[in-house]
Amino acid sequence: MTRYASIRRPRALRVLDAYCCQGGAGKGYADAGARVTGVDKDPQPRYPFTFIQGDAIAYIRAHGAEFDFIHASPPCQHDSECQRIQGRTHPDLIGPTRDALNSTGRPWVMENVRGAVSKLHRPVMLCGAMFGLETYRHRYFETGGGFTLPQPHHPAHTVPQAKMGRPVPPGWYGQFVGNFSGVDHARQVMGVPWMNRDGIRECIPPAYAQWIGTHARHSLTARAVAA
Repeated sequence: MTRYASIRRPRALRVLDAYCCQGGAGKGYADAGARVTGVDKDPQPRYPFTFIQGDAIAYIRAHGAEFDFIHASPPCQHDSECQRIQGRTHPDLIGPTRDALNSTGRPWVMENVRGAVSKLHRPVMLCGAMFGLETYRHRYFETGGGFTLPQPHHPAHTVPQAKMGRPVPPGWYGQFVGNFSGVDHARQVMGVPWMNRDGIRECIPPAYAQWIGTHARHSLTARAVAA
């Protein structure tokens, strides 16, 4: 009788999605094959994966080491142009979040907007044009815990982009921020069919996190082999 050796499949990466909101990042990590748990201080009934309501920083400190990889998206309002224009103030959580991430000893990535770049350590910038999306939406990703990312080539912005909050003309790209119109169109462009307007204007496209998650899986696999 012929015997076949059993093939042991690698365990799915366990990813903590901190400040998860409605799950743009979480969806990307899931698409990369990860098992995702989200944490946010507010209820997130639209979040499509395991969800825990609580303070993100406290949860990272208490439970971050239980995960293989951590993604954190501290609220960007403190550094967003829209909020500054409106004169609103918000807490700056980048430093406290970094301290919490470093306390876990796990590899991590922390994401934010262009206004926060001066506070991020050697961030990698991702743009929708890098992934064939009809939006530019630049987001910046600091890495830590021994994890690094390459900076992808940034294609030229050859397609015009609608102004903030304005309807998107045919053939143009949308910004999908503020009280924008065209939620269904934004869902399709961003790849987030379950989200409402509030979730879309704050999220990163899942394609960004899928790319990061793929790099994280390869990095952790290489570490395991080396060990």
